Amino acid sequence: MLNFYEAVRRNPGIKKLEIGDFLFAEYACGIGDEKVPLWVQKDYLVHVLTGRKTWHTSEGIYVANPGDTVFFRKGAAIIEQHLEVEFCLFNFFVSDELIRSTVRETAGSLNRLPPAVSPIGTALRVENDLILGAFFQSMRAYISGNERPAESLLRLKLKELILSILMSGKNPTLAAYFQFVAAADAPSVADIMQANFRFNLSLEEFARLCHRSLSSFKREFEKHFQQSPGKWLLQQRLDYAATLLRSSTLNVTEIALESGFEDVSHFSRVFKERFGDSPATYREKVMVQV
Repeated sequence: MLNFYEAVRRNPGIKKLEIGDFLFAEYACGIGDEKVPLWVQKDYLVHVLTGRKTWHTSEGIYVANPGDTVFFRKGAAIIEQHLEVEFCLFNFFVSDELIRSTVRETAGSLNRLPPAVSPIGTALRVENDLILGAFFQSMRAYISGNERPAESLLRLKLKELILSILMSGKNPTLAAYFQFVAAADAPSVADIMQANFRFNLSLEEFARLCHRSLSSFKREFEKHFQQSPGKWLLQQRLDYAATLLRSSTLNVTEIALESGFEDVSHFSRVFKERFGDSPATYREKVMVQV
C-alpha cells in the first residue's frame, strides 16, 4: 500500500510547506489511478477546493465535495478518484506531538475526557466556520507566495488550526479527540489494529502506525491480545471474510481483497483450514440454511 504522507512529502511537483514532521500541501489530482489503497501514520485534515474524492475506510464511505473538510485518523483507506472533474485540495498532516503540546498548553480552559475510549472512528466531517475559512485562505497565500514564511510563523499557524477547533464549539467531537490524543503518550495498539486489520499492511507498517519500533509493537501486541500479530491478523481477516460471504454479494476474489488477502489461492486454502469448507462451499451452505 502507498504511504500517502511520504508520497506527498517526496513529490517535487506538489506545492507544500514542511516543518519537522508537519506537512501542508496543495495539489491537483496527485494520484493517477482510479482507486488507490494507502496508509498514513499521521492524522490528517483534507479541505477540498475543486472536484470530488471518496475515501473507503473500515467504518464507512466518505465523499468530499468542494468546500468540504474531513478529518482522518492515522490508518489505512482506499481513495476513489473521480477524474471527470479537475480535483484540487489542501492536505494538513498533523503530528500527535503538535496536538499534544497545543492541548496541554490550553488544558486549563478545556474539559478533559477520560483517556480510555477514543471519541471518534476512522474519520469525521468538520464543520467549517469563518475562522477555519480564514485559516485556509491564509495558508493558501503562504504556499502560493514566492518566499517561504518564517518557521516560527508557520508553527503559530499550526497551533491556530488546532486551537480554532478546540475553542470554537463548532466541532466538539473533534475537539474531544484532540484531548484524547493529548492524554496518552502514544496511539493505542489495540485501537489501531482493530480499525485497520483488513488492510494489507506489513508488521513494520502496523508498527509505524502505532508509533512504535517493531520489537516494542510485537511485545505490546502480544501482551494485549495474548497471541502473535500474524496469528491474530489471519484470524480477524478470515472471520471478516466469513461475514462477507454470509452477508454480501461480492465474489470470492473481491472478498479476499476486501479482507486483506492479496493471493486468492492462499485465501481459499487458509479459509478451508479454518472453516472446513472452501469459501464458495461455505457460502452455498449458508444460503441453503437461509
